[in-house]
Amino acid sequence: MTLKNKLGINNSVELACEEEKISKKRALELFENNSLENMEAGKFSSLAEIHRLLFTDIYDFAGQVRDVNLAKGNFRFAPVIYLSAALESIDKMNQSTFDEIIEKYVEMNIAHPFREGNGRSMRIWLDLMLKKELHLVVDWSKIDKEDYLLAMERSPIKDLEIKHLLKAALTSDISNRIIYMKGIDTSYYYEGYAAYKTDEL
Repeated sequence: MTLKNKLGINNSVELACEEEKISKKRALELFENNSLENMEAGKFSSLAEIHRLLFTDIYDFAGQVRDVNLAKGNFRFAPVIYLSAALESIDKMNQSTFDEIIEKYVEMNIAHPFREGNGRSMRIWLDLMLKKELHLVVDWSKIDKEDYLLAMERSPIKDLEIKHLLKAALTSDISNRIIYMKGIDTSYYYEGYAAYKTDEL
């Protein structure tokens, strides 16, 4: 299944390649023009703006809350009917400590507010929180792909694993472009739309 897109691409592999190339270019622009510095850390409005800026050239729904239900494997993300309330609750969560920040990240992953591109947007959003609150970011190059995916998969039940994994990869090198860009490397953190099941509303 290929998502309707502004590029007119009907092949899912071709779309994934173009999506990665364009979103990386937009992410680099975010970093280099300091747009992230003006965003409020930990707020959904900031995550939505990050998503909009990354994907506005590709999807009409960039920055917009999804209107379909999503599932991955046997796990169903927050149903559309409860999504707005969930996002309001996440906005109010504390974020002054590492544990609180990761708990907020896990809850946002459960909400999965966008039709596509949640992982890339949320990793930038997570690093924005860590940077502003703790003056740290995650060095994603130190995290094994499979370990990360499994820890995130299990995090709704128990978040100790993802906390341990991310804490071990923290760095104070918060202005390193290479470290920042590794967080949106989709070939490293696979999140392809083909892995999702949707219930159209």
